[in-house]
Amino acid sequence: MNRVWLPVAAVLLMLLAGCGSSDDSSGTPSSSSSGTSGTITVFAASSLTGAFTQIGDDFMAAHPGSKVVFQFGSSGDLATSIVQGATADVFASAAPANMDAVVAAGDAKSSTNFVSNTAEIATPPDNPKHITSLADLTGPGVRVALCVPTAPCGALAQQLFAKAGIAITPAASEPDVKTTLAVVQSGEVDAGIVYVTDVKAAGDAVTGVEIPASSNGVTEYPIATLTNSANPTLASAFVDYVRSDAGQQVLQDAGFQAP
Repeated sequence: MNRVWLPVAAVLLMLLAGCGSSDDSSGTPSSSSSGTSGTITVFAASSLTGAFTQIGDDFMAAHPGSKVVFQFGSSGDLATSIVQGATADVFASAAPANMDAVVAAGDAKSSTNFVSNTAEIATPPDNPKHITSLADLTGPGVRVALCVPTAPCGALAQQLFAKAGIAITPAASEPDVKTTLAVVQSGEVDAGIVYVTDVKAAGDAVTGVEIPASSNGVTEYPIATLTNSANPTLASAFVDYVRSDAGQQVLQDAGFQAP
């Protein structure tokens, strides 16, 4: 009897061991447990709308289970909201000064410049006042739209005017660059100071008048993971993606320049 049952017992033990091994394997964490899932909210300058929307779609495709929600607006307004306690995970500003305010308040530890931008004059497609330079903005009857001075695009416009030695009283003062561009597109004004990237995104809806480098200025864009992020792993992954070759290519295609 022993000669018959001993091999059977051995076989049963092997089968039981195999089952135990299978259970251990099934309990191994999959790649979906890497931490790059869930939802993050990204506060970003309005001039980043097109590029970041594309980057967000690409990022979510590369990180199944993740969701990126954007809030675009004036960098100054977004910074103020963050300092006052708004819930967000990432901040991308169109000016270092607004990011500096967020860092100083302890809402971000540090930031990194990821792109830069320059100004351009936008006019309606027919360029009714035949604008060819900053000086032409001072011509009789020329109506100009500017961002408010607290917005990065408004601060940049003031720098350009100071460098050119001119003064402009705007016919329209808008909260951010997108609304400034919209006023130009509608024909309510004859020209506006926006970013190169905004003119490019508008296509045939506006005519762009280049501002020479010697008369132009540069706006640096910093990005940071926020201190109180509810999903810091995903937030950091998004920041890394923006700075990656794939993210930078989308930004360059939109007209942004290296920082």
